[in-house]
Amino acid sequence: MKKTLLTIVSILLMGLVVSTQAYAEDSSEKAILAGGCFWCMESDFQEIPGVKKVVSGYIGGTGRAPTYKDYGRKGFIEAVEITYDASVLTYTDILGLFWLRIDPTDAGGQFCDRGHEYSTAIFYNNERQKNLAEESKSTLEKSEKLKDPVVTAIIKDKGFYPAETYHQDYYKKKPLRYKLYRYNCGRDQRLKELWGLAPSHG
Repeated sequence: MKKTLLTIVSILLMGLVVSTQAYAEDSSEKAILAGGCFWCMESDFQEIPGVKKVVSGYIGGTGRAPTYKDYGRKGFIEAVEITYDASVLTYTDILGLFWLRIDPTDAGGQFCDRGHEYSTAIFYNNERQKNLAEESKSTLEKSEKLKDPVVTAIIKDKGFYPAETYHQDYYKKKPLRYKLYRYNCGRDQRLKELWGLAPSHG
């Protein structure tokens, strides 16, 4: 009888572990955001509590397998794919953090990086994300915090392509070069001018 009881308890505990693991996996969600240089976007989001992983990549163009050499010619822009714990952060939270890390009024690129490939955009992968993105953008516009119109596009995700390995975690691999680039590009200076402070980053 005791052996049977122990077997039942063991089965129940195993089921609880499997259920807990499944719940943990189910709590992960993804957001794809374009905010100019993906090195900077990666470092801005990587250290935020609740963010599990940030991948630099290309999105929004035509053709397949874009590379750093040709993504601009193919119409792709730099972006990051953010995997986050939805039990800690909501999609709306992610969007709120996103606005504070970009200049959403710049239609020609971001900071010192000019051209379409450095455009800002929110790429949604379902209707819920689309609606939340539109709501977040509308809230920002109505807040009148910015002097100029918000030009950040909201676009359906049709495929995200991770960038080359050497671009991933660039701010960790080449910290001095990255910090020099970021400073000379004027990113934090412009963000402080827009929002009153520059975000913390790696």
